[in-house]
Amino acid sequence: MSIEPKSGYLHVTVTGQNSRANVIAYMEAVIRECTLRQCFRVLIEERLEGPRMGTLDVFEIVSSGSTRFLRTITAMAYVDINAPSQEMMQFAETVAVNRAFPVRVFPTVLSAERWLQSEEQNASAPARAGPIRPRL
Repeated sequence: MSIEPKSGYLHVTVTGQNSRANVIAYMEAVIRECTLRQCFRVLIEERLEGPRMGTLDVFEIVSSGSTRFLRTITAMAYVDINAPSQEMMQFAETVAVNRAFPVRVFPTVLSAERWLQSEEQNASAPARAGPIRPRL
């Protein structure tokens, strides 16, 4: 796992074998690093090798991780470089979002970076006041 601090987020690149244990371990490490660095926006670039996990494994990992890390991460962009299709990634996003976890999956690192940058700009923009209404 390598971590590159960027403007407003951490870019984490994960390599190794694709397994349930490895995914759980790197997610724990990501949360630890975010906490240590006080940076709760993260881009995960997953480059794991080997067969993809099945639906049940993905559901269980995302369900428990979403619940456990819900109040730690404020934005997570996720890119699986070796995913044969985006279907399983979209499924994982849906499971996480249904548990109020702030994650989006992307097909490329560039699109994930653009989303994180736009999210940061939206979060730092001043709130607009509504129209002023006279008191009656």
